[in-house]
Amino acid sequence: MANIEHVVIIGSGPAGWTAAIYAARANLNPLVIAGDGANRERMPGGQLMFTTEVENFPGFVHGIDGQKMMGVLQQQAERFGTRVLQNFVTRVDFTSRPFKIWHINDLSGEAEAQVLAHAVIISTGASANYLGLESEKKFENNGVSACAVCDGALPRFRDNPLVVVGGGDSAVEEATYLTKFASMVYLVHRRDTLRASKIMAERALSNKKIKPLWNSAVEEVLGNDNDGVTAVRIKDLKTNATSVIECRGMFAAIGHTPNTAFLKGQMDLDPKGYIALKEPFRSTTSVEGIFAAGDCADPIYRQAITAAGMGCKAAIDAERWLAEQGID
Repeated sequence: MANIEHVVIIGSGPAGWTAAIYAARANLNPLVIAGDGANRERMPGGQLMFTTEVENFPGFVHGIDGQKMMGVLQQQAERFGTRVLQNFVTRVDFTSRPFKIWHINDLSGEAEAQVLAHAVIISTGASANYLGLESEKKFENNGVSACAVCDGALPRFRDNPLVVVGGGDSAVEEATYLTKFASMVYLVHRRDTLRASKIMAERALSNKKIKPLWNSAVEEVLGNDNDGVTAVRIKDLKTNATSVIECRGMFAAIGHTPNTAFLKGQMDLDPKGYIALKEPFRSTTSVEGIFAAGDCADPIYRQAITAAGMGCKAAIDAERWLAEQGID
Protein backbone atom coordinates (compact mmCIF):
# COMPACT_ATOMS: atom_id res chain seq x y z
CA MET A 1 0.00 0.00 0.00
CA ALA A 2 1.13 3.55 -0.68
CA ASN A 3 2.57 5.60 2.14
CA ILE A 4 -0.08 6.78 4.60
CA GLU A 5 0.37 10.21 6.20
CA HIS A 6 -0.21 10.49 9.93
CA VAL A 7 -2.10 13.75 9.50
CA VAL A 8 -2.94 15.90 6.49
CA ILE A 9 -3.99 19.51 7.07
CA ILE A 10 -6.16 21.06 4.37
CA GLY A 11 -5.89 24.86 4.28
CA SER A 12 -3.18 27.32 5.19
CA GLY A 13 -4.65 30.17 7.21
CA PRO A 14 -3.99 30.82 10.92
CA ALA A 15 -5.84 27.62 11.88
CA GLY A 16 -3.94 25.44 9.43
CA TRP A 17 -0.48 26.75 10.28
CA THR A 18 -1.12 26.59 14.03
CA ALA A 19 -2.33 23.00 13.68
CA ALA A 20 0.81 22.24 11.68
CA ILE A 21 3.07 23.76 14.34
CA TYR A 22 1.50 21.67 17.10
CA ALA A 23 1.32 18.51 15.00
CA ALA A 24 4.95 18.85 13.90
CA ARG A 25 6.16 19.39 17.46
CA ALA A 26 4.27 16.21 18.40
CA ASN A 27 6.35 14.33 15.78
CA LEU A 28 3.34 13.67 13.54
CA ASN A 29 5.25 14.82 10.44
CA PRO A 30 2.20 16.74 9.10
CA LEU A 31 1.55 17.47 5.44
CA VAL A 32 -0.19 20.76 4.65
CA ILE A 33 -2.08 21.03 1.37
CA ALA A 34 -2.28 24.77 1.16
CA GLY A 35 -5.40 25.38 -0.92
CA ASP A 36 -8.93 23.99 -0.98
CA GLY A 37 -9.95 25.16 -4.43
CA ALA A 38 -12.58 27.52 -2.99
CA ASN A 39 -10.56 30.43 -1.59
CA ARG A 40 -11.03 33.76 -3.32
CA GLU A 41 -8.70 34.08 -6.30
CA ARG A 42 -7.64 30.46 -5.53
CA MET A 43 -4.78 31.74 -3.38
CA PRO A 44 -3.60 29.62 -0.43
CA GLY A 45 -3.22 31.41 2.90
CA GLY A 46 -6.80 32.34 3.74
CA GLN A 47 -8.42 35.75 3.95
CA LEU A 48 -5.40 37.34 5.61
CA MET A 49 -3.66 37.11 2.24
CA PHE A 50 -6.00 39.94 1.22
CA THR A 51 -5.42 42.00 4.38
CA THR A 52 -2.71 44.64 4.38
CA GLU A 53 -2.80 45.55 8.08
CA VAL A 54 -3.36 43.10 10.94
CA GLU A 55 -3.31 44.96 14.25
CA ASN A 56 -5.26 42.66 16.58
CA PHE A 57 -3.15 39.48 16.52
CA PRO A 58 -1.08 39.22 19.74
CA GLY A 59 2.67 39.55 19.39
CA PHE A 60 2.89 42.21 16.69
CA VAL A 61 3.17 45.52 18.51
CA HIS A 62 2.96 47.68 15.41
CA GLY A 63 0.75 45.35 13.38
CA ILE A 64 1.81 43.23 10.44
CA ASP A 65 0.90 42.76 6.79
CA GLY A 66 -1.42 39.77 6.38
CA GLN A 67 0.68 38.04 3.73
CA LYS A 68 3.83 38.55 5.80
CA MET A 69 2.09 37.11 8.85
CA MET A 70 1.08 33.97 6.94
CA GLY A 71 4.65 33.65 5.71
CA VAL A 72 5.99 33.85 9.27
CA LEU A 73 3.54 31.18 10.47
CA GLN A 74 4.48 28.92 7.57
CA GLN A 75 8.19 29.31 8.33
CA GLN A 76 7.54 28.44 11.97
CA ALA A 77 5.63 25.31 10.94
CA GLU A 78 8.35 24.28 8.49
CA ARG A 79 11.01 24.81 11.13
CA PHE A 80 9.56 21.85 13.02
CA GLY A 81 9.34 19.64 9.94
CA THR A 82 5.98 20.44 8.36
CA ARG A 83 5.87 19.60 4.67
CA VAL A 84 3.85 21.82 2.35
CA LEU A 85 2.17 21.21 -0.99
CA GLN A 86 1.12 24.42 -2.74
CA ASN A 87 -1.74 22.53 -4.34
CA PHE A 88 -5.54 22.63 -4.21
CA VAL A 89 -7.71 19.85 -2.88
CA THR A 90 -10.27 18.88 -5.49
CA ARG A 91 -12.17 16.07 -3.76
CA VAL A 92 -12.02 13.73 -0.79
CA ASP A 93 -13.29 10.30 0.26
CA PHE A 94 -13.91 10.06 3.99
CA THR A 95 -16.16 6.98 3.82
CA SER A 96 -13.38 4.61 4.85
CA ARG A 97 -9.87 4.66 6.30
CA PRO A 98 -7.27 5.52 5.31
CA PHE A 99 -8.87 8.74 4.11
CA LYS A 100 -8.30 9.71 0.49
CA ILE A 101 -7.54 13.25 -0.65
CA TRP A 102 -7.07 14.28 -4.26
CA HIS A 103 -5.15 17.45 -5.11
CA ILE A 104 -3.83 19.29 -8.13
CA ASN A 105 -1.37 22.05 -8.98
CA ASP A 106 -3.21 24.38 -11.33
CA LEU A 107 -0.09 26.26 -12.37
CA SER A 108 2.05 23.28 -13.33
CA GLY A 109 -0.69 21.49 -15.23
CA GLU A 110 0.23 18.22 -13.52
CA ALA A 111 -2.37 15.47 -13.27
CA GLU A 112 -4.51 15.07 -10.16
CA ALA A 113 -2.68 13.19 -7.39
CA GLN A 114 -3.87 11.31 -4.34
CA VAL A 115 -2.76 11.33 -0.70
CA LEU A 116 -3.77 8.81 1.97
CA ALA A 117 -4.10 9.88 5.61
CA HIS A 118 -4.87 8.32 8.97
CA ALA A 119 -6.23 11.67 10.23
CA VAL A 120 -7.25 14.92 8.56
CA ILE A 121 -7.57 18.45 9.91
CA ILE A 122 -9.78 20.71 7.79
CA SER A 123 -8.98 24.41 8.10
CA THR A 124 -10.24 25.83 4.82
CA GLY A 125 -11.77 29.00 6.25
CA ALA A 126 -14.71 31.02 4.97
CA SER A 127 -14.94 33.69 2.32
CA ALA A 128 -16.66 37.00 3.03
CA ASN A 129 -19.58 37.77 0.73
CA TYR A 130 -19.19 40.98 -1.26
CA LEU A 131 -21.56 42.88 -3.50
CA GLY A 132 -19.75 41.87 -6.67
CA LEU A 133 -19.01 45.39 -7.93
CA GLU A 134 -15.86 46.01 -9.94
CA SER A 135 -15.28 49.23 -8.01
CA GLU A 136 -15.67 47.32 -4.74
CA LYS A 137 -12.96 44.88 -5.72
CA LYS A 138 -10.72 47.73 -6.86
CA PHE A 139 -10.71 49.31 -3.40
CA GLU A 140 -10.57 46.14 -1.32
CA ASN A 141 -8.12 46.75 1.55
CA ASN A 142 -8.01 50.41 0.52
CA GLY A 143 -11.26 51.41 2.17
CA VAL A 144 -13.42 48.36 1.43
CA SER A 145 -13.56 45.69 4.13
CA ALA A 146 -15.74 42.86 5.34
CA CYS A 147 -14.63 42.88 8.98
CA ALA A 148 -15.16 45.85 11.28
CA VAL A 149 -13.46 44.13 14.22
CA CYS A 150 -10.40 43.47 12.05
CA ASP A 151 -10.13 46.87 10.39
CA GLY A 152 -12.41 49.39 12.10
CA ALA A 153 -9.70 50.86 14.34
CA LEU A 154 -7.33 51.62 11.47
CA PRO A 155 -6.32 55.30 11.20
CA ARG A 156 -8.00 55.80 7.81
CA PHE A 157 -11.42 55.11 9.34
CA ARG A 158 -11.14 57.10 12.58
CA ASP A 159 -13.30 60.22 12.91
CA ASN A 160 -14.63 59.76 9.38
CA PRO A 161 -18.04 58.76 7.99
CA LEU A 162 -18.34 55.07 7.06
CA VAL A 163 -20.87 52.93 5.21
CA VAL A 164 -22.07 49.47 6.27
CA VAL A 165 -24.06 47.37 3.80
CA GLY A 166 -26.60 44.89 5.15
CA GLY A 167 -29.56 44.58 7.47
CA GLY A 168 -29.04 41.44 9.53
CA ASP A 169 -27.39 40.83 12.88
CA SER A 170 -23.92 40.97 11.34
CA ALA A 171 -24.55 44.36 9.73
CA VAL A 172 -25.99 45.81 12.94
CA GLU A 173 -23.06 44.47 14.96
CA GLU A 174 -20.58 45.94 12.47
CA ALA A 175 -22.32 49.32 12.42
CA THR A 176 -22.54 49.49 16.21
CA TYR A 177 -18.90 48.53 16.60
CA LEU A 178 -17.79 51.15 14.08
CA THR A 179 -19.48 53.95 16.04
CA LYS A 180 -16.52 53.71 18.42
CA PHE A 181 -14.32 55.15 15.70
CA ALA A 182 -16.44 56.76 12.97
CA SER A 183 -17.99 60.22 12.96
CA MET A 184 -21.12 58.71 11.37
CA VAL A 185 -22.13 55.24 10.15
CA TYR A 186 -24.57 54.98 7.24
CA LEU A 187 -26.39 51.64 7.29
CA VAL A 188 -27.48 50.80 3.74
CA HIS A 189 -30.27 48.23 3.53
CA ARG A 190 -32.41 47.04 0.63
CA ARG A 191 -35.57 46.88 2.75
CA ASP A 192 -37.44 49.34 4.98
CA THR A 193 -36.87 47.33 8.17
CA LEU A 194 -33.86 45.53 9.57
CA ARG A 195 -33.69 41.74 9.55
CA ALA A 196 -31.64 41.78 12.74
CA SER A 197 -33.07 40.59 16.04
CA LYS A 198 -35.42 43.10 17.63
CA ILE A 199 -33.18 44.08 20.53
CA MET A 200 -30.15 44.56 18.28
CA ALA A 201 -32.16 46.56 15.75
CA GLU A 202 -33.57 48.83 18.44
CA ARG A 203 -30.13 49.40 19.89
CA ALA A 204 -28.71 50.37 16.49
CA LEU A 205 -31.58 52.63 15.51
CA SER A 206 -31.38 54.48 18.82
CA ASN A 207 -27.68 55.19 18.29
CA LYS A 208 -27.26 58.79 17.14
CA LYS A 209 -24.18 57.88 15.11
CA ILE A 210 -26.04 55.31 12.97
CA LYS A 211 -28.14 56.61 10.10
CA PRO A 212 -30.16 54.01 8.14
CA LEU A 213 -30.64 54.43 4.41
CA TRP A 214 -33.75 52.35 3.68
CA ASN A 215 -34.69 50.72 0.37
CA SER A 216 -31.21 51.47 -0.90
CA ALA A 217 -28.29 49.70 -2.51
CA VAL A 218 -24.70 50.62 -3.21
CA GLU A 219 -24.31 51.14 -6.94
CA GLU A 220 -20.64 52.08 -7.06
CA VAL A 221 -17.69 52.64 -4.73
CA LEU A 222 -15.89 55.91 -5.52
CA GLY A 223 -12.31 56.90 -4.81
CA ASN A 224 -8.80 57.10 -6.20
CA ASP A 225 -5.50 55.28 -5.92
CA ASN A 226 -3.99 57.73 -3.43
CA ASP A 227 -6.90 58.15 -1.00
CA GLY A 228 -8.72 54.89 -1.48
CA VAL A 229 -12.47 55.09 -0.88
CA THR A 230 -13.85 58.63 -0.76
CA ALA A 231 -17.58 58.01 -1.30
CA VAL A 232 -20.22 55.54 -2.45
CA ARG A 233 -23.06 56.08 -4.89
CA ILE A 234 -26.40 54.92 -3.49
CA LYS A 235 -29.49 54.02 -5.49
CA ASP A 236 -33.00 54.36 -4.04
CA LEU A 237 -34.70 51.11 -5.06
CA LYS A 238 -38.17 52.68 -5.03
CA THR A 239 -37.50 55.86 -6.98
CA ASN A 240 -34.29 54.84 -8.83
CA ALA A 241 -32.80 58.17 -7.74
CA THR A 242 -29.08 58.14 -6.95
CA SER A 243 -27.06 60.09 -4.41
CA VAL A 244 -23.44 60.22 -3.32
CA ILE A 245 -22.48 59.60 0.31
CA GLU A 246 -19.03 60.85 1.24
CA CYS A 247 -17.18 58.32 3.38
CA ARG A 248 -13.73 56.88 3.98
CA GLY A 249 -14.75 53.26 3.98
CA MET A 250 -17.42 50.71 3.10
CA PHE A 251 -17.96 47.53 5.10
CA ALA A 252 -19.82 44.65 3.45
CA ALA A 253 -21.80 42.81 6.11
CA ILE A 254 -23.82 40.39 4.05
CA GLY A 255 -22.48 37.15 5.45
CA HIS A 256 -19.76 34.61 4.80
CA THR A 257 -19.60 31.38 2.81
CA PRO A 258 -17.55 28.57 4.36
CA ASN A 259 -15.11 26.93 1.95
CA THR A 260 -16.61 23.48 2.37
CA ALA A 261 -18.29 22.71 -0.96
CA PHE A 262 -15.86 19.85 -1.58
CA LEU A 263 -17.04 18.19 1.67
CA LYS A 264 -20.72 17.82 0.80
CA GLY A 265 -21.83 14.23 1.20
CA GLN A 266 -18.65 13.38 3.11
CA MET A 267 -19.51 14.72 6.57
CA ASP A 268 -22.15 16.67 8.46
CA LEU A 269 -22.42 20.36 7.62
CA ASP A 270 -24.90 22.81 9.12
CA PRO A 271 -27.56 24.47 6.91
CA LYS A 272 -25.14 27.28 6.01
CA GLY A 273 -22.35 24.90 5.07
CA TYR A 274 -20.20 25.20 8.19
CA ILE A 275 -18.66 21.97 9.47
CA ALA A 276 -20.75 20.65 12.36
CA LEU A 277 -18.57 19.98 15.39
CA LYS A 278 -19.54 16.88 17.35
CA GLU A 279 -18.67 18.15 20.84
CA PRO A 280 -18.55 21.63 22.38
CA PHE A 281 -15.01 22.98 22.83
CA ARG A 282 -13.60 20.15 20.70
CA SER A 283 -12.61 19.84 17.05
CA THR A 284 -14.21 16.45 16.41
CA THR A 285 -16.62 16.08 13.50
CA SER A 286 -19.22 13.54 12.38
CA VAL A 287 -16.41 11.41 10.91
CA GLU A 288 -14.03 9.80 13.40
CA GLY A 289 -10.49 10.86 12.57
CA ILE A 290 -11.53 14.07 10.80
CA PHE A 291 -11.07 17.30 12.74
CA ALA A 292 -12.00 20.89 11.91
CA ALA A 293 -10.55 24.25 12.86
CA GLY A 294 -11.02 27.90 12.03
CA ASP A 295 -13.68 29.78 10.11
CA CYS A 296 -14.93 26.73 8.20
CA ALA A 297 -16.36 25.56 11.53
CA ASP A 298 -16.92 28.93 13.23
CA PRO A 299 -19.87 31.05 12.07
CA ILE A 300 -19.61 33.39 15.06
CA TYR A 301 -16.17 34.87 15.75
CA ARG A 302 -14.20 34.51 12.48
CA GLN A 303 -11.01 36.04 13.88
CA ALA A 304 -7.42 35.06 13.17
CA ILE A 305 -6.70 34.48 16.84
CA THR A 306 -9.76 32.26 17.41
CA ALA A 307 -8.87 30.30 14.28
CA ALA A 308 -5.35 29.78 15.61
CA GLY A 309 -6.75 28.55 18.92
CA MET A 310 -8.99 26.09 17.11
CA GLY A 311 -6.00 24.88 15.10
CA CYS A 312 -4.17 24.15 18.34
CA LYS A 313 -7.13 22.13 19.63
CA ALA A 314 -7.46 20.19 16.37
CA ALA A 315 -3.81 19.14 16.41
CA ILE A 316 -4.01 18.02 20.04
CA ASP A 317 -7.25 16.12 19.35
CA ALA A 318 -5.71 14.46 16.31
CA GLU A 319 -2.57 13.48 18.24
CA ARG A 320 -4.61 11.90 21.04
CA TRP A 321 -6.91 10.11 18.59
CA LEU A 322 -3.98 8.64 16.67
CA ALA A 323 -2.47 7.42 19.94
CA GLU A 324 -5.77 5.76 20.86
CA GLN A 325 -5.74 3.99 17.48
CA GLY A 326 -2.22 2.74 18.14
CA ILE A 327 -0.85 4.75 15.21
CA ASP A 328 2.57 6.19 15.95
